[in-house]
Amino acid sequence: MYFFIGIKGTGMASLASILHDMGYEVSGSDIERHFFTEEQLVKRNIPIYPFNASNIKDGMTVIIGNAFSNEFEEVKVALNNPNVTCYRYHVFLGMLMKDYHSICVAGSHGKTTTTTMMSKMLDNVMPTAYLIGDGTGHVTKDSHYFVLEACEYRRHFLAYHPDYAIITNVEIDHVDYFKDEADYGSAYEEFAKQVKKHIAVFGDDPRARKLSLPNNVVWYGVEEGNDVQAVNIVETSVDMSFDVMVRGSFFGHFHLPMVGRHLLWNALGVITIGMLEGVEPQVIEEGLCRFTGAKRRFVIEEYKGDIYIDDYAHHPTEISVTLDSVKMRYPNRKVVALFKPHRASRVRYFAQEFADALSKADVVGVCDFTSIDDFDDGTDITIQYLTDRIEGCYVFHETDEEAMLLASMSPCVYVFMSSKDIYPFKEKVKRYQKS
Repeated sequence: MYFFIGIKGTGMASLASILHDMGYEVSGSDIERHFFTEEQLVKRNIPIYPFNASNIKDGMTVIIGNAFSNEFEEVKVALNNPNVTCYRYHVFLGMLMKDYHSICVAGSHGKTTTTTMMSKMLDNVMPTAYLIGDGTGHVTKDSHYFVLEACEYRRHFLAYHPDYAIITNVEIDHVDYFKDEADYGSAYEEFAKQVKKHIAVFGDDPRARKLSLPNNVVWYGVEEGNDVQAVNIVETSVDMSFDVMVRGSFFGHFHLPMVGRHLLWNALGVITIGMLEGVEPQVIEEGLCRFTGAKRRFVIEEYKGDIYIDDYAHHPTEISVTLDSVKMRYPNRKVVALFKPHRASRVRYFAQEFADALSKADVVGVCDFTSIDDFDDGTDITIQYLTDRIEGCYVFHETDEEAMLLASMSPCVYVFMSSKDIYPFKEKVKRYQKS
């Protein structure tokens, strides 16, 4: 029996679903507050218990979420029980993927979306297992490919030795762990050495170009100098089309029902892997057209004449790209951006970048810090450190009164952005929306 400590974690829920689909008995523990990742667990009737040391039983194989230290009560009990086998999440996943033709998607931004795209494309070729960082995991007995999201935090992705990898970009993040850009880049250099076949790297990222990478790199992008290049790009408010050239030779024409330059970049990384695997352009295009989005990645809902967008954006570049996409899709609508930050260290490091990105909206609201781990590295700032840099910005605390205020701003596009649980506040605003 597999038991997951922190089973509602984005990767943990995905892995639990995979092991369940493989026929194993699976259960786990977590906080009792609802989190979007548990939907797949509930669908599979996987038991979820409140944290308690008594959950740990002899004979279990315990998967420990990376958010939990060895001093956490359940973890301590599991590690000290000689009749329990323990693995950290990334270590177990690194072992599991060895049984498949594997593709890891790494990078500062775009991992979840690109992994989802890749799973759709490859499943159009052969049965494909996938582990996506939105709580989604799936496998079948005849799965040939295994596509997984590979997180760089604390160098966890060094547990993986995939056949292929995509590196979507290497803009520094997780500044509570990485010392500087050089330290951050070195993690990707180490990871790249472990890829068995080819690494598709976003060549329009100048930071990626500075990395010391092995000679199995295939650069992709829209700029000159890439091995795989998108040209003749036409973007509208509902779709995009472009031609793909591979080292100067025409590969194929693609017409995709997607909006936003970041999705073009992500799709181009997927196309590169498809090309390397010998997949025909039309088959790649058909697979990409099956992509309808990832959970909490630019999820659009129309309600009583207003647009509600829920997105996982938690880094200034992601916020900037998200708001650019909103303005492209809804050019004549007022945009109200609501941001709930995670980790004070990230806000302190990127304060001006956050301010510049959020200022693309017509109205900006920033939630105060709410998570127990927002200050776990000793960073001592208040949310005012950010809001002072944004003209007209206000601080919200997810109250009913603030929900009523937001509802009164209708008609507009509400954009809720966070890696934390901002979506309940979105529902609260909808309750006060007038017809």
